[in-house]
Amino acid sequence: MPDSTFFNLDDLGQGIHRVLAEGMEARIFPGDQAMLSVVRAEPGAAGSLHSHPQEQWGVVLKGGGVRIQDGVEHPVKQGDFWRTPGGVEHGFTAGPEGAVVLDIFAPPRDEYRRAGTGFAGGAEGG
Repeated sequence: MPDSTFFNLDDLGQGIHRVLAEGMEARIFPGDQAMLSVVRAEPGAAGSLHSHPQEQWGVVLKGGGVRIQDGVEHPVKQGDFWRTPGGVEHGFTAGPEGAVVLDIFAPPRDEYRRAGTGFAGGAEGG
């Protein structure tokens, strides 16, 4: 029986699968007080602008791109990280090498506790 408290970033069989946008997929790992999301974006993949009430932190693990936050575009690369307060509109577009981004949500997003598509509920956008 697999351990439900230890995971690996590169094991694509772990976590809850979610297709965020064309060329952008996530593996979600929910906890009681926080939630991790490992997002893999193909070169040029773009997520729609959206917001949610949860605070979100993000860190670029590989590659880079542009983080759009509250209407401002921020070029980001491996090692860069940011905090997005709840309710702030944001999005991400991967650079030419693609990107792997680790997102942390607190509290967990209920809609991400199950497989689905898009950034909110079940529909793209939101």
